[in-house]
Amino acid sequence: MSDFTVRHVRLFFYLLRSHFTNRHTTAGWDFYVTWKDGSSNWIPLKDMKESFPIEVADYAISKGIQDEPAFAWWIPHVVRKRKRFLGKVKSKYWERTHKYGIRIPKSIKEAIEIDKANGDTLWQDSIQMKMKNNLVAFEEFDGDVEKLMGYKKITGHLVFDVKLGENFRRKARYCADGHKTEAPAALTYSTVVSRDSVLILLMIAALNGLDLQCADIQNAFLTAPAIQKCYLVAGPEFGEEEGKAFIVRRALYGFKSSSTAFRSHLAETLEDLGFSSSTAGPDVWMRAAVKPDGEEYYEYILCYVDDILCMSMKAKAVMEGIGRVFKFKKGKIEPPESYLGARLRKKSLDGHDMWAMSRYDYVVAAVKNLKETLKDSPKWKVPKNAPTPMTSAYEPEMDGSSELGQEDHTYFQELIGIEIGRVDIVLEVSLLSQYQAAPREGHMEQALRTFAFLDTFPKLTLYYDWRTPNVDYSKLRSSMEDFEAYYRDATEEMPHNTPKPRGQSVGSTAWVDASHGANKKTRKSHTGYIIFLNRAPILWHSKRQNTVEAIWFRIHCFEFMH
Repeated sequence: MSDFTVRHVRLFFYLLRSHFTNRHTTAGWDFYVTWKDGSSNWIPLKDMKESFPIEVADYAISKGIQDEPAFAWWIPHVVRKRKRFLGKVKSKYWERTHKYGIRIPKSIKEAIEIDKANGDTLWQDSIQMKMKNNLVAFEEFDGDVEKLMGYKKITGHLVFDVKLGENFRRKARYCADGHKTEAPAALTYSTVVSRDSVLILLMIAALNGLDLQCADIQNAFLTAPAIQKCYLVAGPEFGEEEGKAFIVRRALYGFKSSSTAFRSHLAETLEDLGFSSSTAGPDVWMRAAVKPDGEEYYEYILCYVDDILCMSMKAKAVMEGIGRVFKFKKGKIEPPESYLGARLRKKSLDGHDMWAMSRYDYVVAAVKNLKETLKDSPKWKVPKNAPTPMTSAYEPEMDGSSELGQEDHTYFQELIGIEIGRVDIVLEVSLLSQYQAAPREGHMEQALRTFAFLDTFPKLTLYYDWRTPNVDYSKLRSSMEDFEAYYRDATEEMPHNTPKPRGQSVGSTAWVDASHGANKKTRKSHTGYIIFLNRAPILWHSKRQNTVEAIWFRIHCFEFMH
């Protein structure tokens, strides 16, 4: 992808309208693009092809210029690629038949058949429970639906899933066919708390001796009023109510605006309780508080859609305040055992209590699924007892083995796309991900070895240690003096709305390194970094550098007050 595309493709997709013309010059084809703000300019065809291949191909065909030299060789390829891509997306859900080894139905009829074969009613019970809870979202309408002014008729369907963290509970969810409705773009965007924010606050909670309590809001979207005006005619999932007309009064799953409606409703509740959204993360809510000994600190609430995590000296009381507006699943408010798919445990290290995070459940499920998929494969097997994620002497750029076939190629991409928050495999995943366009058999073998490594060490745990790191800052003095010589009058600019510091102070440390010119074909370096708050790992990344140049890396440490 060109530098032009990297910088502008996201902006283009937001601004581009379906209105452009073209011209042919001695330098090639250009497209005249009109933007939403009213401005317009000519864009070279080569850049349009990279950023909007489908749109450009459709435009050329509609204008009858697809046989021009600039398009004749390119459009057939794009059309074939689009059909293949859309076919994959459309069929992905319908092709999936099992999850965690449990068969997943695609309809009520199939759910009943599975229950009969298994000798239970797990899927039928999930359907009945979900539809009973969904009744609050509908208001029966006895009149003529044709006279409902401003309302749009919609349809809905059931989606089935299996919940790993709830003892493989069968789950059914009624969803509106939101793709059949229109909603302003501003009403379809909703944020969630980032993983970095969660990790930071786990360390801060232990540092300040805060209690943690969590809860899951039941039928979250249904607690918020619907923004869109719609009605539907009940289908077979409604049981005895089939055939009746209902006005949708609550934010159904599937509506484009439902997530925004729920977040707005939750935000109003938190603001009523005195919490304010952090400028650093809109789904980190904070409120000034005082400990019994007079020490000032902040209470925090983290929101990941309907998963609520509270950190406070009186965390349960805060959660009970939220519970007066929202109903929690099974009425439970309890210390977290898992959050965002990871195990959370309060553990002791060198006699100090702190929070620790493990991806054990995810790793076990992923490895089990991989072994189940490959059990009948004559070619691919998961190795045993892999001490490292990748063979130490392996150089992926020098791999000369045969390229993978289409089926293995797709499966390799699925394996590399798994993100599990394990810092010990980020380098290997980054190296192998560079070959997703044309992976070879050796690359597949190393990807399977990475899973074997996870299978060998499934319980590796990250401790969010709140203690001050043992770093000899005197060794960094020469580096700091170099910067001071160039930036004599530099001062740190703080945001004007920075909250007042409360609680214990923390320090951040960034460690950066690069394998200088390690790639034997391109001589590009591979960079890795990890950022700590006190001794807690918060952020890490590994990537190939875009250019070939000599770069000196230095370690810089600084402290700030929390």
